[in-house]
Amino acid sequence: MKRVYLDHAATTPVDPEVAEAMARVLRESHGNPSSIYAEGRAARALVDQARVEVAAAIGAEPAEIVFTSGGTEADNLALRGALKARRGDEKNGLVVSAIEHHAVLDTAHDLERHAHVRVSVVGVDGEGRVDPADVAREIDERTGLVSIMHANNEIGTIEPIGEIGPICRERGVPFHTDAVQTVGALDFDVRRIAVDLVSINAHKFYGPKGVGALYVRRGTPVATMQTGGGQEKGRRTGTENVAGIVGLGAAMRLAAARRGTESARQAKLRDRIIDGVLGGVPDAVLNGHRTERLPNNANFCIAGVEGESLIVALDLEGFAVSSGSACTSGETEPSYVILALGRDRELAKGSLRVTVGRATTEADVEAFLATLPGVVERLRSAATVTV
Repeated sequence: MKRVYLDHAATTPVDPEVAEAMARVLRESHGNPSSIYAEGRAARALVDQARVEVAAAIGAEPAEIVFTSGGTEADNLALRGALKARRGDEKNGLVVSAIEHHAVLDTAHDLERHAHVRVSVVGVDGEGRVDPADVAREIDERTGLVSIMHANNEIGTIEPIGEIGPICRERGVPFHTDAVQTVGALDFDVRRIAVDLVSINAHKFYGPKGVGALYVRRGTPVATMQTGGGQEKGRRTGTENVAGIVGLGAAMRLAAARRGTESARQAKLRDRIIDGVLGGVPDAVLNGHRTERLPNNANFCIAGVEGESLIVALDLEGFAVSSGSACTSGETEPSYVILALGRDRELAKGSLRVTVGRATTEADVEAFLATLPGVVERLRSAATVTV
């Protein structure tokens, strides 16, 4: 049985060119980038080149890129670092949306409990969109940071950060966006977007797991969250993961070169999935904005089924899909993101996320669409018998 992988929002396969670039580093470069002898300088050159590649892909300066262990650390550094840096100014207010990734929401609530940060949570409409006017209303003289994701990892809705950024800049408040899902798929240029901090994660765009970056616009104060050797200009200390960083740089370069044509191709597959599910599965509803959404993301609620049971049943049929964020897999409660849309709790339990990728074909999509209705019917029948 052919396996069809349709969970690219959770993670993506490492691109062969990326894997080979990393393998060369592991084979040939063993120096510590902080050492001044030849092996150390060679390792430093690799890190510097990757920094150039990441910066070029988003229109940044290399000095504005801080390497991290991934998107979660980048989010933590942005929130904790920005608020810590402004503590002397008594700027302890943080504005976030109700559908942020756990890396932002959990960090916000931890800061609220232990660092006396005042957290304001902005809701979304029925399609998962934040209203910039709502963000503006939450900003006051105590606000130290606004953090609104670029696109939601579960429902795929793209947020109007191009409108939110200027509001923050006019009020003198740093603006952070979690762009983990978007920098590999959408045109993203910090020269045109009024954003000060941007989180990036390599394994969302065919790079390795365990490495990411935080873009820090020049002049934006960010305090370090850990002490040690002072690497990354003191903003993220610890010996650099050279092979991972090289992989991030290569993946970023490839994504920037391919995202125009590849995202358009994936958007057609996405739309076919949306039309096929809504037309072929009774009582299925689309979650998220119909058009302002990630090019690879389709997310539904399917009445009368449990999301986890649906995922397991489709897995047995050869399809890897999910019911939401990979970071919350195994939870029995409905997704907080789906609930934020105003969905009924029982309906929200039947969520299904399908995300295509570079290797996904039209045949894969058609096979999925041919299989899903029968799986849903069997699960509904079983639930009726059980009741």
